[in-house]
Amino acid sequence: MELLRLATAGSVDDGKSTLIGRLLYDSKAIFEDQMEAVERTSEQMGHDYVDLALLTDGLRAEREQGITIDVAYRYFATPQRKFIIADTPGHIQYTRNMVTGASTADLAMVLIDARKGVLEQSRRHAFIASLLRIPHLVLCVNKMDLVDYDQAIFDAIKDEFRSFATKLDVGDLTFIPISALHGDNVVDRSVNMPWYEGTSLLHHIEEVHVASDRNLIDARLPVQYVLRPKSDEFHDHRGYAGTVAGGVFKPGDDVVVLPSGFSSTIESIHTPAGVVEEAFAPMSVSVTLADEIDISRGDMICRPHNQPEVGQDIDAMVCWMSESHTLAERDKLAIKHTTRSARALVKDLQYRLDINTLHRDESADSLALNEIGRVSLRTTQPLFFDEYRRNRTTGSFILVDEATNTTVGAGMILGASS
Repeated sequence: MELLRLATAGSVDDGKSTLIGRLLYDSKAIFEDQMEAVERTSEQMGHDYVDLALLTDGLRAEREQGITIDVAYRYFATPQRKFIIADTPGHIQYTRNMVTGASTADLAMVLIDARKGVLEQSRRHAFIASLLRIPHLVLCVNKMDLVDYDQAIFDAIKDEFRSFATKLDVGDLTFIPISALHGDNVVDRSVNMPWYEGTSLLHHIEEVHVASDRNLIDARLPVQYVLRPKSDEFHDHRGYAGTVAGGVFKPGDDVVVLPSGFSSTIESIHTPAGVVEEAFAPMSVSVTLADEIDISRGDMICRPHNQPEVGQDIDAMVCWMSESHTLAERDKLAIKHTTRSARALVKDLQYRLDINTLHRDESADSLALNEIGRVSLRTTQPLFFDEYRRNRTTGSFILVDEATNTTVGAGMILGASS
């Protein structure tokens, strides 16, 4: 069954957690004891209704403040599809949490309060979704029950947001009027909005086509682990294990190994379920080659006539995640890119991006917590990369503070720097 990764985004009190709770509840993905616990907590908090947001807001601080702080993941399935939902926070001070939660999403749901319209935070979340190259964006205009299900209000929000979205790189944009509290257009079509001719939210996420979003052209296999020939499965040749990052591999394909440049042919492809005749992203596989080549963790297997860029100088958009210090020119950090590790020097901070106005501050000399900017990096070892817009796996990396071993930044590669 196909898996769809979702991420929610929206301003405080727009109803993200309630929407997820409604999806889980109406799709029968909640156990009885979970529902009883939510009902008890809702009563203790003085609510005269069952607060479905409590199904996702698990931290005590989240329940006390009525906000989402950390990313909460929820899993459910329908007969058509399996889903992983990342409930990401709306506060600007938790931008790093949103970037983390949405980085692997296939679809982002941006919520807007029908009473408030398109806010600065709504634009910020849409921009981050665009920056992360999330292929599908759904604008859920929530709390339609509080505006008497007025079509004119929905149409005005739709027109305003669509005008803003023309500045972004959004491939697929859908608008759905909903009431998460009452379930209108969430799992079932609403009788309160006969003027809406589209599908419910659940039907949309069940049917949205994501197979073509994957890069099936650029074959990339970053080597994570080398399986020795003495193991039962690999009698004659070493096996090279990793997660396919793009393209399709088949036995008999000619391949080249970076950085050595040696070429060979794929002899067999193995998965936990057995031998397969093809491998594609995001399958975890091990391959054997016809020739004995010195290959180790951090190397990359690809096709001879379709290789990634190889270089030590890259330009990237970086979201800074450290509370203790800022990112500045001449900083030295560890970088992890696919399965390859190196050290990196910050050569240049080209600009800091105001994610509310999209203004580029070229006079900025540092990035603080939750800020995003364009930087040039020089690495101690060559990286094998594609532009992030082409391949989200080989185009992304994290930066690590070597002193504390904590992740301090997440980056999206724009290309090689001059």
